[in-house]
Amino acid sequence: MLLNFSVENWMSFRDFSTFSMIGSRERQHNERVPRVNKYSSKVLPVAAIYGGNASGKTCFFKALQFVRDLVITNTQPESLIKVVPYKLDKSCQEKPTQFVVEMLIDECIWELTMSLNRHKVLSEKLTKITSSTETLMYERNADGSFYFSPSVLQKPPLMYAADGTRDNQLFLSNSVMQKIDEFKPIWAWFRSLALISPSSVFTDHSIFTASLAGSKSVREVIGELDTGIWGIEEVDVPIENIPESLRNLFVDKLQKSQSLIMGGPNGERYRLIVDGDNIRIKKTVTYHQGSDGSNVRFELHQESDGSLRLLDLVPAFLAISIKQAKGVVVIDELDRSLHSMMSMQLISSYLSTCSKESRAQLIFTTHDLYLMDQSLLRRDEMWVTERRKDGCSSIGAFSDFKEVRYDKDIRKSYLQGRMGGVPKLRFADNCHQGDE
Repeated sequence: MLLNFSVENWMSFRDFSTFSMIGSRERQHNERVPRVNKYSSKVLPVAAIYGGNASGKTCFFKALQFVRDLVITNTQPESLIKVVPYKLDKSCQEKPTQFVVEMLIDECIWELTMSLNRHKVLSEKLTKITSSTETLMYERNADGSFYFSPSVLQKPPLMYAADGTRDNQLFLSNSVMQKIDEFKPIWAWFRSLALISPSSVFTDHSIFTASLAGSKSVREVIGELDTGIWGIEEVDVPIENIPESLRNLFVDKLQKSQSLIMGGPNGERYRLIVDGDNIRIKKTVTYHQGSDGSNVRFELHQESDGSLRLLDLVPAFLAISIKQAKGVVVIDELDRSLHSMMSMQLISSYLSTCSKESRAQLIFTTHDLYLMDQSLLRRDEMWVTERRKDGCSSIGAFSDFKEVRYDKDIRKSYLQGRMGGVPKLRFADNCHQGDE
């Protein structure tokens, strides 16, 4: 589970800003809020991030995406680190970008901190937090020196991995690449972090193609959402039928994986499988019911944008809704191409599976005011990003605002700008002047 995520000098976030999934003293919906008894803490199962256009919602999403990719991807020698410092203050170009991720893994809290610029990782440290102590497992300094906790210092492979870690690479990543399992659970947590952008394809084919134990299938859920889709199937596609440019991309990607899902032109979804020396390609198609009761096959480019969006979102919702799920799903622009009632149904169905023992989470950005409802979400589960006058972003929870009570019309307060996150429109006055 994600507990806290902090960022500084990243895109529109100039100042140190923290997003938290740790529950406040709110009492609403307590029955579905997970408890971590070891730490006497509550961890939220969901968070909605609101805010005006260009207020920082997608910058927050991209920060998580950057950190995940940096952890799980082996950087190339001499390549630059793709940090994006705050641009509206020239002094920030020379300052490092910093991230702090605090996560719960197997009932233990870990905190990963990193400071970096385009050329090197300036510092990196991993802390293990128990209910009574904090142990610094390792720390990497700007001069390349390392400190290791006595509990891991006697393990020579870690020292070899430290010596072989490049300037543009995290030690955490390199230690796992060197087949050292000491910190692999932290690496695996980042690898399982599902980030779905408005144009990305959900890649867990095991969830997409099968009905999970105790859960509905993707086909059943999409059918209940009034899309007109009655069936979903994967059909074999001869590799020679794939355009050469796309075929070369597939082969390149498969060098790093034995099976993957990729999007193609016109909204297609392809699953690639290595079968011995051969590559098998399967394509997703849908079926609708014809007027005579027969199943009529549709290619995905014949489906609506909303149906295509659901093909990516529904598997993700199913993944975190099954019993004992531990995934974290982050969705940028949940409401893109979706009717408000569909978004509401997906969220409420997921929340109905949450309990004090749950360990899955959903975080999403949205403009959909229909979801800004205290019968659905607690005040500490609703956040807002705000672009200040100097151009930098901030982020805060609705529960931080004293005037936002549990019995208040929270939408009205938001639209009145009492919590920020609404656009300051000026074009209306200019339009009226043109009529004079």
